[in-house]
Amino acid sequence: MSILFVLLTFLLILTVMYFRNSQPAETVVRAADTHSMHLPVMMRYDGFEVPRGYAFHAGHTWLSDEGHQTARIGVDAFAANLFGEIDAIDFPELNRWVRQGQTLCSVRRGNQKVDLLSPVEGVFTSVNERLSKTPTLATTDPYKDGWFCTIKAPDLAINTKNLLQGAIVPAWMQNSVLRLSQMLGEISTPGLAQDGGVPAKGLLFRISSEVQHELTKEFFLT
Repeated sequence: MSILFVLLTFLLILTVMYFRNSQPAETVVRAADTHSMHLPVMMRYDGFEVPRGYAFHAGHTWLSDEGHQTARIGVDAFAANLFGEIDAIDFPELNRWVRQGQTLCSVRRGNQKVDLLSPVEGVFTSVNERLSKTPTLATTDPYKDGWFCTIKAPDLAINTKNLLQGAIVPAWMQNSVLRLSQMLGEISTPGLAQDGGVPAKGLLFRISSEVQHELTKEFFLT
């Protein structure tokens, strides 16, 4: 009887230890899921909200280093406002290898399409599923919920050195607005800019195809 009592006591202790030790692990997993996307700290400069720590491609896409050689990709506020309302974003198939500066996706509105370039090289691993139902999320919240996709990038640190970062980013965006104004010249386009900086929403799809082609070539490098 005493042996049986010892065994039952031992089993009870093991059971209690199991449930006590398993609880923290479950909490850690939930925390990791909640913070799977590193939300940026936003800095405002001359009408632009620029996320601290993001790196920008000259074709107006950005990347955020999510750790483990994973880059989260999106479009910046300048491009987002140029696009305005959009109908869809066409992405490549998953597991496809994309090179830095190669076409990553296409933004569509009606029968018009603009290609965007990848800021990093690697394997295309996921897409923001929310964009399939609400594509305009990419242009209304470009740095957070409107992110495009993730790429597994073995040379992420090297690729990032080729991008715009830090204090130069706001100045570069402001220069983009100035270049946009100069290129439009005497074309009557009401509401060229808003909030002191970013171009008016949907401007790119309200101008002639010839001017649109020139702006696409200048700002999106495609």
